[in-house]
Order: sequence, then structure tokens, then C-alpha cells
Amino acid sequence: MSLQGQRYRSWVEIDLDSFRDNWAEIHRLAGPGVKVLQVVKADAYGHGAIEISKAAVKNGVYALGVANADEGVQLRVGGIEAPIIILSPSTTPEIDEIIKYNLIPSVSDLHFAGELSRILVEKGERLPVHIEIDTGMGRGGTISSDAIVMVKDIIALPHIEVEGIFSHLSVSEAEDDEYNALQWRLFGEILKGLQEEGISIPLRHISNSGGVLNFPAFNLDMVRPGLMTYGVYPGPGTTAKAQLTPVMTFKTSIVVLKDFPAGYSIGYGRTYVTERPTRIATIPVGYGDGYGVVMSNRGEALIRGKRAPIVGRISMDMCTVDVTHIPDCEIGDEVVLMGRQGNEYISAGEIAEKAGTISYEILCALGKRAPRVFVDKGKPDAVEPKRRRIFIPGEEKSIARIDTKIRGCLQARTTDPQFADAIYYEMFETLFGRENRQLELRMGFRYDIRISEHPDPDAVDFKVTTHIEYTKILRDTLFIIGCARNNEQLSALFEEEKCEYRSLLNGTDSPLMKGDFSVSRVRIDGADVPVISAQNTDRGYEVLCGGDELEESLNRQVKMEIEIETKKPRSSRMFPVYLAYPTRGMNISFHYEGTGLKNVREVSFFAGRRPYPDVQANEGRSIDLKIDNDEWVFPNSGVTFVWDL
Repeated sequence: MSLQGQRYRSWVEIDLDSFRDNWAEIHRLAGPGVKVLQVVKADAYGHGAIEISKAAVKNGVYALGVANADEGVQLRVGGIEAPIIILSPSTTPEIDEIIKYNLIPSVSDLHFAGELSRILVEKGERLPVHIEIDTGMGRGGTISSDAIVMVKDIIALPHIEVEGIFSHLSVSEAEDDEYNALQWRLFGEILKGLQEEGISIPLRHISNSGGVLNFPAFNLDMVRPGLMTYGVYPGPGTTAKAQLTPVMTFKTSIVVLKDFPAGYSIGYGRTYVTERPTRIATIPVGYGDGYGVVMSNRGEALIRGKRAPIVGRISMDMCTVDVTHIPDCEIGDEVVLMGRQGNEYISAGEIAEKAGTISYEILCALGKRAPRVFVDKGKPDAVEPKRRRIFIPGEEKSIARIDTKIRGCLQARTTDPQFADAIYYEMFETLFGRENRQLELRMGFRYDIRISEHPDPDAVDFKVTTHIEYTKILRDTLFIIGCARNNEQLSALFEEEKCEYRSLLNGTDSPLMKGDFSVSRVRIDGADVPVISAQNTDRGYEVLCGGDELEESLNRQVKMEIEIETKKPRSSRMFPVYLAYPTRGMNISFHYEGTGLKNVREVSFFAGRRPYPDVQANEGRSIDLKIDNDEWVFPNSGVTFVWDL
């Protein structure tokens, strides 16, 4: 039994090495200077949109193509920063998310463009768009005869930048179909007409996978390959034009082996009856996994490098395979339903032909509830295995729902709410923890900054007093409060397990002098904690605190309070505050009364249930930010206070 077979009932292997090889072919066919848009709609045709997008970015992709705003948001939430173009006509309800997540919509009509422009003006934002022209697909896009007028009208709209114009070939897989030439001619006439009007649009594109393979003259500024990037040819006539390697393999294992006499019926409806003594293997895949009922008594599987027929009607979660001719097969043996095993290969096209459909549908549907296992540089676990993603639009709201539902589910299964909370914290450990240390969760985080004039009238610095407090589990009787002189030292302090709090004093690379940074008070549960030593080290300035008196507080929740005095150069115009740990509840105050600072404002970036904290600005005195104590703030959140002098 394979390693993955020990983990999963069935799984889909995605070979990123093959994906890279296909990309090399695309670059060769597209030619120098032609940009490539990787199509990743429908979860990258079932391959895993986030992982495929990240691989495409590493291979030099210009943009990613999705079907709707939700798919684009999923990529943004997954950490993708590349341009994302919505290839289907966008809708008015999607506009807010399009703007918020910096997506590039396709425009097919003036009404949508007008609404987009109006909302962009209201928000003070600008956004690029791609205009779709219908040259014969009969789907999205404006009719070619109206195209030039519509393009001119859209260009005239405020806050919209027409970055691209495109059309879509309907029979590009058939090189000898004259309809391709018709579409190309119509699109060329529109581009020429725009040029005569003095209109230049940077990105012109029409070629999908079939276009890339069959019509190199159609490449223009950008191509949009989808199917071929996943190693599937769009038509039989294209197989000799590129060396493509399939990326997806759908695998499962034998879970039951039984011997039946002649005349025994197999599966629902008795659609198959054995004609001789027959050995039947049951595999845990059915139409619930995208392996459709239509494949009953006509599909095949690969076992020990041999083809074996699917017999009987496919049910929701199982199907049966005749393995009489493979007498040495055993329970746990790997079974391939699509892909290669030994010298045999079952392609998406072969399955599609038997099912009376197209390869696209097979890729999108097959193994839809199975985990994706990503193979990278020959290693099957190089990328963390992922189950199929189900995206909930509006992730801020979904985090709140998830928070509530997880706690509710846990509490419904135990009468002890503290036990439920303990499990909940364990889940946070899994999400945000590190292998070499326990996750630290903080609550009631309060950060008060007070900037004031320095007592020395000749000083070039402000005096800064900072009070930090929060609740946490105390893990050690000794801890460090550190001050770094540069980002390298700051990184080293983050790696130090005993570092309770760290600061960055910009503007110096020399050892800190007296008065540059000092810890004036440390308290735990209201009791003062002694400062043992303070010294300059390779990691900056380190203040060691604690002692044996903290033994009784170990491994229980305590309230930490830290007070720090430092300097802030008058020439500086900002003060950042970061949250490095998952924190429930937050209150940050910036006091600057009497300093002469002007136009003081906050630039915040918070992730969690409330990405936008409550902000109260008291002109000339202070700014306060608050997130309620029942709401989590995730790591790498924070705020920067900025001002004019």
C-alpha cells in the first residue's frame, strides 16, 4: 500500500514538475515578449487554484484568469498578489469586492462600466478593465459591430483605465475550421479601427490553448492557456504540436476483494451478472467523487499496471472492478482511475469520450471531494496536501461565523466550557503555531503611547513613554524585553523564545546609550518583577527580568504589564505598533498633546473578525483604536501612526 493510500480513501496527485514542463512549452510557442495569463477558474480545472497560481507565479505568469469575483477573492485571501482578471462578464453586485481586492473585471456592456465608474469615483479609486468583444462566440462580450463605439464610451468614463481588449475563439482546437479565420479577421478590423481613432490598448488577446497550438499569428500581446497547462490537448489534431505532460492523476485503493460464482449480480439494478467465477475488487469511489454513473460497465481502472473493467452500476461512494485476470492483487493496492500506472495510461480525453462529454468537465469533476496531494521536484509531500476548498464570500464575516460555530460545536459536545476552550486553543496552535515552540495566545491587549517634549530644550528627540499590558499563559520564570537597532536584530529577537516583548529603535546602528531605551517597570498580576540585568548584545539591547518568585505563576494565566521609556527623533514622522501573536481584544492609544505634531492619523491593517477597528480621533490630543475583547486579531496585524511636522 502506498503512503497516500494509508492516509486517504482516494486522492488526486497534482504533479507540479509536469506543470512546469508544460509552461516551458507554452513559453516556446508564445514566443518572446508575449505575456501569459494562466487560467485557474473552477479551482484551476480541479487542480487546486491557490497552489497552481503560486506555481504559475514562480514560472513568470503575468496574470491569472478566474470566472468570477469570488474566485478572485479566494486567490487574494490565499496570498496571491499577481494581477487577477475576471474572464466572464462581471456583474454589478460584484463591484465592491472587485474594488476591495483589486481584481480586473471584464466589461461587456456600457451599463456595468457606468456603475463601476460611479462607484470608483465615490471611493476615490481607479481600476483597470478588459473589454470583451464577441466576434462569433455568441456568449459574453459586445457585438463586434458596436465594439469601437463602446470602447470609446468606456474610455471616456472617469476612474476607469482600459488595460486590455479581447475576444474568444469558439473552435480553436480545429485548425482547418474557417470560423477561426473569420473571428480573427473581425477582431483585427476592430483593433485597426481603434488605431485609426488614435486609441491604443496595451493588452490585446484572443488565443486560448487551441489558439496557442494552432494559430501562432493570433498570439498578439498575451495568450490565455488553460487546458494545455494541465497537460491535456484541446483536440486530437493538436497532439503533435507540443510535448505536454498530464498534471492530474486520480488514485484510490482496493478496500474489498471477493470471489463470486457465475450468475451472481453486482451492484444496483443488477446491470452486471457474472458469466464465470469472478474476483471483484471494491474501490471507495463513486459518482459522489465525480466518477459518473455513465461510466458503469464501460470505465476502466489500472491495477498493478493492468487495465481492469468497471462492472456493475457505479454508486455514490463505491464501484466494483473485475480483477479476475490480476490474481496477485491485494487489499490496499493502488488503483488509478485517471493517469499513468506502469506502461498503461488512462487520459481525461479517454474518460470524456466514454462519458460523452469533454475533458474540461472530467478534470473539474473527477475526485472533487478527494484531497489534493502536490508533487514538487519528485517529492509527494513538498506542498501540504489540501482538501478541496469551499470558499465563503466575505471572509471577515466567515471568520466570525467559523469562530462561533467551532465554539458552539465544541461546547455542545461537553458540559465543561473550559474544556471546549482548551480544544479551541489547540486548534489555534495548529493554525498559527511553530514546530519548535508552543503558540502564545494573548488577550486584552492594551498599548498606550505618550509622546512628549524632552526635558532637555536642546534635545533633537521626543520622549516616548509606552505602557503595554495583556493576559497570557506564563511559560518561564525568566524573560527578555529587547530593543533592536535594525531589522536583522529584530528578527533575531523574534526567534528568541524567552523574548516577551521587542522594540525597534530606528536611526542608529551603534550600541544604545543610557536614556535611549529603558524598562521602567514590569509587573505580573499587579506585583513588580525585578530587572536582573541590561546589556548590549548581538541581538540589540536586552533587559532580563523575572526570578524564582514566579514559579507559582507558571503555566497559568497572568496579566503582564510593561512600561518603557525611549526616544523618538523629531525628524521621524511615524510610529508603528504590531501584534505578533493571535490576540483576543485590542486597545491602542496614541497621545501627542502639546507636541506640535500636525495632521496625526492612523493607517491600520488588521486581520480577523474585525479588520476595521473602532477609531476615535481627538484632534490635537490622541487617537484610540479598539477591537472588542470577544474578537480575535490574527498575527501580523497592526497600525502605524503618521503625522506632519
